[in-house]
Amino acid sequence: MRIFTKKLPHPDLPAEEKAQLLQNSEYQERMVESTFLYLTLDLPTAPLYKDEKEQLIIPQVPLFSILAKFNGSTEKEYKTYKENFLKRFQLTRLPPYLIFCIKRFTKNNFFVEKNPTIVNFPITNVDLREYLSEEVQATHSHTTYDLIANIVHDGKPSEGSYRIHVLHHGTGKWYELQDLQVTDILPQMITLSEAYIQIWKRREEDETNQQGA
Repeated sequence: MRIFTKKLPHPDLPAEEKAQLLQNSEYQERMVESTFLYLTLDLPTAPLYKDEKEQLIIPQVPLFSILAKFNGSTEKEYKTYKENFLKRFQLTRLPPYLIFCIKRFTKNNFFVEKNPTIVNFPITNVDLREYLSEEVQATHSHTTYDLIANIVHDGKPSEGSYRIHVLHHGTGKWYELQDLQVTDILPQMITLSEAYIQIWKRREEDETNQQGA
């Protein structure tokens, strides 16, 4: 992927000093190309309100909303101890298998917090062509992915448990695994879970969809 980074002046500086610093080369946007093992998808902050019946509302977000991080134009601010940066990302190559890590856990000095937001995603036919830079789109004939594995975290950050949804490629059926228990699961039930890590397989031209989802 390409990573574009722009250093930001300290927010407490006067406007004139900020404008002057932005003219320096140190504050100009720079680009580096980097390989990746997986893509980290950031969840929006979960709302802390209840509905009229005092029931907690489970927030939801579409997969393509959090994938927008890699469209080459969406900027996000990153803070370090001393400096702040704006970064944007753009994919330049798509691998046969793609791993998404949905960032549910955040750490502070005292404890770990978990974001319960549900990600709405299709099981099949996720096209990532628009996240490639324009000049490399023509070189990628296959940009569509199907989900083949989904790791779920249930419960509190320190006390929770994991479940795994796996596609049996030969039959197109989905199974849920937890410890030694293996059960059938409907594809539409997978999308209701608190997905944490997902593995997607690129669909080749001669492949047919056997999942029926």
